[in-house]
Amino acid sequence: MTDLQAALRRVVQGEVRFDVTARALTTMDASNYRRVPLGVVAPRDADDVAAVLEVCREQGVPVVARGGGTSIAGQATGTGVVLDFTRHMNRMLTLDPEARTAVVQPGLVLDRLQDAAAPHGLRFGPDPSTHSRCTLGGMIGNNSCGSHSVAWGTTADSVRELDVVTARGERLRLGPGWAGAPDGLRALVEGELARLRTGFPELPRRISGYALDALLPEKGADVARSFCGSEGTLGILTEAVVRLVEAPRARALAVLGYAEEGAAAEAAAGLLPHHPLTVEGMAADLVPADAVGLPRGGAWLFVETGGESEGEARARAESIVRAADVVDALVVTDAGRQRALWRIREDASGTATRMPDGSEAWPGWEDCAVPPERLGAYLRDFRALLTAHGLRGTPYGHFGDGCIHVRIDFDLLTEPGVARFRRFSEELAEVVVAHGGSLSGEHGDGQARAELLPKMYGAEMVDLFARVKGVWDPDDLLNPGMLVRPAPLDANLRFAVLPREPVDVAFGYPSDGGDFSAAVRRCVGVAKCRTTSVTGSAVMCPSFRATGDETHSTRGRARLLHEMLAGEVVTDGWRSTEVRDALDLCLSCKGCRSDCPVEVDMATYKAEFLHHHYAGRRRPAAHYSMGWLPVWLRWVDRTRTAPLVNALASVRPLAWAAKRLGGIAPERGIPRVASETLSRWLRRRFRKRARTWRAELRAGGRPGIPEPTAFLWPDTFTEHLSPEVGRAAVKVLEAAGVGVLEPPPRPWRVHRSADGEIEGAGGSWRLRVRRSRVCCGLTYLSTGQLDRAREVLRHTLDLMEPFLLPELESADLPAVIVLEPSCAAALRTDLPELLHDDPRAARLAAMVVTFAEALERLAPDWTPPHVDRPVTGQTHCHQHAVLGDTADRRVRAAAGLTGELAGGCCGLAGNFGFEKGHYEVSTVCAEEQLLPAVRESPADAVILADGFSCRTQLEQVGGVRGRHLAEVLADALEKQEGE
Repeated sequence: MTDLQAALRRVVQGEVRFDVTARALTTMDASNYRRVPLGVVAPRDADDVAAVLEVCREQGVPVVARGGGTSIAGQATGTGVVLDFTRHMNRMLTLDPEARTAVVQPGLVLDRLQDAAAPHGLRFGPDPSTHSRCTLGGMIGNNSCGSHSVAWGTTADSVRELDVVTARGERLRLGPGWAGAPDGLRALVEGELARLRTGFPELPRRISGYALDALLPEKGADVARSFCGSEGTLGILTEAVVRLVEAPRARALAVLGYAEEGAAAEAAAGLLPHHPLTVEGMAADLVPADAVGLPRGGAWLFVETGGESEGEARARAESIVRAADVVDALVVTDAGRQRALWRIREDASGTATRMPDGSEAWPGWEDCAVPPERLGAYLRDFRALLTAHGLRGTPYGHFGDGCIHVRIDFDLLTEPGVARFRRFSEELAEVVVAHGGSLSGEHGDGQARAELLPKMYGAEMVDLFARVKGVWDPDDLLNPGMLVRPAPLDANLRFAVLPREPVDVAFGYPSDGGDFSAAVRRCVGVAKCRTTSVTGSAVMCPSFRATGDETHSTRGRARLLHEMLAGEVVTDGWRSTEVRDALDLCLSCKGCRSDCPVEVDMATYKAEFLHHHYAGRRRPAAHYSMGWLPVWLRWVDRTRTAPLVNALASVRPLAWAAKRLGGIAPERGIPRVASETLSRWLRRRFRKRARTWRAELRAGGRPGIPEPTAFLWPDTFTEHLSPEVGRAAVKVLEAAGVGVLEPPPRPWRVHRSADGEIEGAGGSWRLRVRRSRVCCGLTYLSTGQLDRAREVLRHTLDLMEPFLLPELESADLPAVIVLEPSCAAALRTDLPELLHDDPRAARLAAMVVTFAEALERLAPDWTPPHVDRPVTGQTHCHQHAVLGDTADRRVRAAAGLTGELAGGCCGLAGNFGFEKGHYEVSTVCAEEQLLPAVRESPADAVILADGFSCRTQLEQVGGVRGRHLAEVLADALEKQEGE
């Protein structure tokens, strides 16, 4: 333990962490920069903050305040002690609806304040796209804005009073009329009044530098307002009194389509006289291919209006549409459709990190702002400068305020690329200033722009900034290197420490050029994974919501992997216990693959890490008991010992011993093994039908043999643990006219005609005897046993070989119906990514369909039986992340199954919830969305759960039985037949 750590632990009530994990988690924010701290302190109150400052001042150690860590200019990183306010100082202390104020702590997440204010018809005005995870302290430090700033201004406009501790331990209450000003500040300002009156450009989004003009007498000498945007360099915020605004009772969203970005930019300022709540812009480059609901056009303005009623809000929106010269437009008043459209805009901060060709793009010039009427001209000059430097970027953002966000495809990995980054930055700063703009219009200067402040303000004003910093913080203790005496904009780049050559890995990482470092670089710190609640069908990140610990967020794990590759903080490489422990609570739900704007796939990264971590070493018992589950269950089937196994598992002492030996949570019940597998049932049924068909043939009739148009995949869970789901699926599929075959337990032989053409697409296949079976390899993948997974999957491809030949690509091949969503996801994504060198893998992946997709694709004219009941339950996390549930929604609607399924994750997630030490997190995940949805559902609701894990969790934790969609439709068919 260092002297600093020991001194802090003696005086601080909160956590003091100097361990590898804590330091690795805070090396970066959402910027291009990386600085390694000495340690992290989570203070419990203002006394803790003061104590930390005293110790650090005595030892000459810098202090950096950190909120959600979503800053894009590098100001939430530091080399000394980082103060993490999100653990304890994260509450709303009071809310006064009459005064329209709230008293908040710096670690409070903005959405929690909005939730508390909403019942009173109030809200906090500024709302960055990171509203679900950014903190009030971070917003005050950066003077954040958001999409509604045309109506409600910046954070500084919403601040009344601030409680601050200075670097030398003085506690101040900042406010207007010089309230709380440190000694010497007033005298310094009053000696520079002329400079302050003429040295600041007038525009709505001037965030760069210190807001010293707020100290002018004609502006009320507001010390609290002046403190906003100081990026933690003047004092440490411990409490804030903020102003709330009245929220419109109703809103309408007008989405205006323009031919291209320039036309949208030129039009934005002209809409401001209509007093909209937002004027946001984005171009088609940032719109996902599957996005729906946008009007025609190549660029769009999102213009929100408010009113006392829906009719009033709509009327205002329609008046804006009439006043605008657009290609197309729509007005939306439905709240759900508005959220879906806004999600497209909010996710742009992540979507923009990838160019259309998949190459990387980075912040650094994320949020310059110019007068709104100059936006069109500025964008033309900006585009010209990009072209001159051979760079690309797609602007989007707050067009009504003249503030543009953009990610640019800088090469920050090589010396020439970094040099070009510097040259571009210097030239763009001059372009911004020429248009009367601010280098920062929202995210602050940090390290990205502070070096260039003399271009905007001149040397004398920047010198004044330094003198003001000296009044507040004479020892330069607080966030040094930001704003005043800044570090160079091309120093401390986070990519410099990564390996220059690709790391030897098992998966192919096709979207990252096969480079694991590039895959890890995907995480840019947007921190959508740190949201404390989910909306709609979203999943990411259940373990973070369960623990509230950054270590167990997707971003936290990505940071640890980054540091593992860097080798400076995490020094053990693939053998790192810190990375292993962080990944231990990853449920492998794959929610991040779809919900993360940059599609980080932590489930794959976890499997990769475990593969290397345990290479040549003994694995946890659960990897053998549950990772090899297909082997054990096939052994039970071959020996016909399912009744014996079930009987032994019902004896408590024996079950306890088995769970202890297998690394299984003692709280869990052992699922019962089916006495007859799905495959045995299919073969028995086929033999019985074959006898009937032969009799019909002998009698001269035509047997009703269904066309074998699809394989029913015998996944381990349906095959051995819930064959009733498979039997139900066969009943429904055959009722829809879909013939079902079991995939070959041994290779199919393809017949060839005399002229060499392929026969067999209609069903002329023959068997050669072998005992092996197909398998998706899911249990080996989820436990990181990638060598075994590769072996199993290659064998599966060998068994399916006749249908994977290149010459069959244009044939009408049988679909492969997979009833278990996690197995379908493994075949569709993990298979081609692990066996990236085998073209057969992609062909088999393309044949995989879900149960609902099979009904739509193979029986498009079939109408399912009417169930006419409400549904509850949860969309399987792999279904949401990989497969999609559009077909399921349509089939449910056709069957009269009404209502929406919950998002989130059930918490069992294959082997995760069964592993020892995971039970508590598993049940917390279930209690977040799934179990409350079931409890609150109508008595006649159908509880849908297509995944075996989901059904098991419902039964073992919720005490209710979930059912696969196939079972529900099969029961309805039986009822229909009985009538």
